[in-house]
Amino acid sequence: MSVRLKLFVMMFLEFFIWGAWLPMIFGYLPSLKFEPWQQTLILNAFPASAILAMFFSNQFADRNFAAEKFLAVSHLIGGLAILGCAYVTDFWSFFILMLVHCIFYVPTISITNSIAFASMKDAQEEFGIVRMGGTIGWIAAAWPFTFILVDWEAVKAANPEGLVSWIEAALKNGLTGAALQEGTKWTYIVAGVASLLLAVFSLGLPHTPPKKAVEGESRSLAWLEALRLLKHPFVLVLWLVTFVDAFVHNCYFNWTGSFLGAATTAGGVGIPGNWIMPVMSVGQIAEILTMFILGMTLKRLGWRTTMIFGILGHAVRFGVYSFFPEHPWLIIAVQVLHGICYAFFFATVYIFVDEFFPKDMRSSAQGLFNVMILGIGSLVANTICPTLIQSTFKTGDVTDFRGLFLVPLVAAVAAAVALGLFFHPPKINGGPKE
Repeated sequence: MSVRLKLFVMMFLEFFIWGAWLPMIFGYLPSLKFEPWQQTLILNAFPASAILAMFFSNQFADRNFAAEKFLAVSHLIGGLAILGCAYVTDFWSFFILMLVHCIFYVPTISITNSIAFASMKDAQEEFGIVRMGGTIGWIAAAWPFTFILVDWEAVKAANPEGLVSWIEAALKNGLTGAALQEGTKWTYIVAGVASLLLAVFSLGLPHTPPKKAVEGESRSLAWLEALRLLKHPFVLVLWLVTFVDAFVHNCYFNWTGSFLGAATTAGGVGIPGNWIMPVMSVGQIAEILTMFILGMTLKRLGWRTTMIFGILGHAVRFGVYSFFPEHPWLIIAVQVLHGICYAFFFATVYIFVDEFFPKDMRSSAQGLFNVMILGIGSLVANTICPTLIQSTFKTGDVTDFRGLFLVPLVAAVAAAVALGLFFHPPKINGGPKE
């Protein structure tokens, strides 16, 4: 197996793990009768680990361990932990297992990047293809559940004749209600098995030795250097807008699965349980296509306009959720906007940071924005969203359930307006316009 193919498989498995359990957890936790504060603690295990990783553990791992060995051990421990989540139903056991998984999993996101960059001859040419393996892995994690989350009793009752009829019956008879939530435990089993596979596979990855600290470089307070970047007004504005967009982005993950699966009488879409993850994966498919046109879009529209389109993509999607839930085809079609939301904003932010900051400051700047994207924005959304959706279901009011999506819709519009009015980066010769 070539080095590039190994790196592609590494990325595939890395994001397959996350994509397997994340979309369905938001509906699974209430089914275990966890209180909103308990759901918040579990959901915030990931962003809290992300903040910890950005400030401390990533640097510690980089300096003290061979990357491929760190990856193997992390996925062994993290894989056993997420596997355990399938077999426990009490709060403290589930919370501790999820926390252990996240603490060991989150640093591996940057570790896989380190292995990839260290193993490439031309990162600009090769990394995009390798990283695409992660997006494909996330998509691939969704589709097995069209056959896992199936009501096999209904399929048996249909008495299909022949393979084609059997497949058609399986696809039409997804689990619902309590049976769906019970079947959701398979998402943790699939994620755990993938993690253990990656632990073994990591031992065959190219050797990536630990990095030695540069003389004079802070070993533990690199985040202080990043915070100093906020003295630039355009950086502060973009940082705050990134927080809002990350919050909006995570509202999508918190609520979309429940919204898609809820009955139409409750303001939902009524999509069978085995199709919820595949429908959400349409966004990742669109993300791959959008990334191909991102460079051309930046050159034509510039940084600010491209990012505004990315933010407003959320507003349009949540607008459709709020006002047209009775049209399943439209709800499915609007998932395509996820690609625009991610590529036109988050990916553009990463490119912008790489373009505008000196080489010796880029790592700190990327870390500064990652704290918002993977950490604080997610943490705030995971704190607010469980309480809002639980209070909505208690009212039993269809209008209230649809109205949930007005919260991120308004936030997205406000962020887009703020970016348009106050984001004025300095000019750079030869690069995209402002």
